[in-house]
Amino acid sequence: MCTVTFIPQGETGFILTSNRDESPLRAAKEMASKKLENGVEIHFPKDAKAGGTWIAASNDHRLVCILNGAFLKHKHEPPYRLSRGIMALEFFKYHSAIDFFENYEFEGIEPFTLIVVEKGNLFDFRWDGIESHLQMLDNQESHIWSSCPLYPPEMQKKRQQVFYDWLTEQKEVSKEDIHHLHLNGSVGDPENDFIMNRKNIVRTVSITSVTYENGAFSMEFHDLTGS
Repeated sequence: MCTVTFIPQGETGFILTSNRDESPLRAAKEMASKKLENGVEIHFPKDAKAGGTWIAASNDHRLVCILNGAFLKHKHEPPYRLSRGIMALEFFKYHSAIDFFENYEFEGIEPFTLIVVEKGNLFDFRWDGIESHLQMLDNQESHIWSSCPLYPPEMQKKRQQVFYDWLTEQKEVSKEDIHHLHLNGSVGDPENDFIMNRKNIVRTVSITSVTYENGAFSMEFHDLTGS
């Protein structure tokens, strides 16, 4: 998984949208809430198999979103110590993103990219299985990510072009506009479009959209499996 876009809305708001590309057997069917011992409450679509998530938002103004892989497709070498989806939930036990990046034990976790929005800061954190890589991005610019195990560099560039071409055509961008893009963005290949399907083994199973405005998150989850 997956395809993720971040689009700023005014000075402090944004919309982050995630297409989850996964086995239909792991498709989330419900939203979940969890209150941690530190008083933080988190909301997330719950993975049907492992119980974790790929996207979660909290009542203390933090959002995390995971993509599989760091920079290039890696060799899958189980067993891993912990699932990435459980790690995403454990993020909220830490006081800040920097605290998490510096102190969490990533050894034994499969490579990933973690997008974090925290109190106006936008982080791109990657674990390649050996080292961690942290970059702070401009939160007043639009961004797109594609999961590297599914989309090699050349295909990522094509998908980026679709995204930025679409942006240039928009005078204003609404949540409905972004949802339409995530449903219909196309590179001309059903296996690599924004809604992708590879023989129903891996396909886009859901779209989750998180809007941050007036100091609060709202999350919408759309199941695409039809079951």
